[in-house]
Amino acid sequence: MTTRADAPARRTHAPPPSFVHLARLTDDTGLFEHARHAVVRREHGYCTDDVARGLVVTSREPDPPPKVLRLAEGYLTFLTHAQHDSGAFHNRLGFDRRWSDEPGLGDWWGRALWGLGTAAARSPAAWIRDEAFAAFTLGAARRSPAPHAMAFAGLGAAEVLRADPGNALAAALLADAAGAVGWPASDRQWSWPEQHLSYASAALAEAVIAAGHLQGDIARTAAGLRMLTWLRDIQVVDGRLSVLPAGGWRRGTSRLRFDQQPIEVAAFADACATAARADPDGGWREGVRLAADWFLGNNDGGAVMWDRATGGGYDGLTPRGANLNQGAESTLALISTLQHTRLPTGDVRD
Repeated sequence: MTTRADAPARRTHAPPPSFVHLARLTDDTGLFEHARHAVVRREHGYCTDDVARGLVVTSREPDPPPKVLRLAEGYLTFLTHAQHDSGAFHNRLGFDRRWSDEPGLGDWWGRALWGLGTAAARSPAAWIRDEAFAAFTLGAARRSPAPHAMAFAGLGAAEVLRADPGNALAAALLADAAGAVGWPASDRQWSWPEQHLSYASAALAEAVIAAGHLQGDIARTAAGLRMLTWLRDIQVVDGRLSVLPAGGWRRGTSRLRFDQQPIEVAAFADACATAARADPDGGWREGVRLAADWFLGNNDGGAVMWDRATGGGYDGLTPRGANLNQGAESTLALISTLQHTRLPTGDVRD
């Protein structure tokens, strides 16, 4: 399928988030990572990365039905089982319920803390809040050498701080996460801390914005908003979102257009929603709309990126159209993005 570089932007109406396919991917152990079309591929097992994302989206629901609350309970159980006494986490569990790795502090540690922090702050079930906070506290004492892992952990810390502004452990983790991301370069042509954009880049900007806003650091807030503004400027083309491809982009090289991943779109929507808290007049709700529109077909391929029949999100946008597999990461990205669209333009929830 050819790209639509000159196609006009389209306004679409976002549907409410559906948890039907997420439930299809979930059993009494956890959330399966992969699917062939909508059918679970059990041989690939489970991963903490996706389960943590699952806990984020299920905990965000303001009035979850019993089925969604049960999903959250299962995801929390998986994460507490994955956590080592040191606060680190296993990432990969086989269908035989055996871990294939040692506990570590990679991205999965950061995302686990993101999920746990969100559950601790937002779950309507008191026991989930308590158990999630205990696991968050254990993990938040650790630090990862990886900026992405620190950024994800910082987003969990930000959730805790919004609910409990005096939490010193969360405040320290969020400050360290912003420090790990660093400051954007002064060059307006490349307003980023590193010379390479890899994956979920908007999450790095979001962590910096959250740290500045929640801790009253005007300079840090401005730095994070500058990063996200630059990222928005390079990814919005002719009124549609054109996220960086899976291979990323290194300064001084030609930028590729495909394959685009739903995780990039969801990270952008998350960051725009956080930016709207810090900068209500910055037009950030429009960024959320563009992210939702990407799933609904206003993208470089003109392809609808979700399956209305199953509720699943497609795994990527290729030059030939959508990859029709509906794995956990892409389905969670769809749900996460649609959750942000429920707020009217200009309305910001703290």
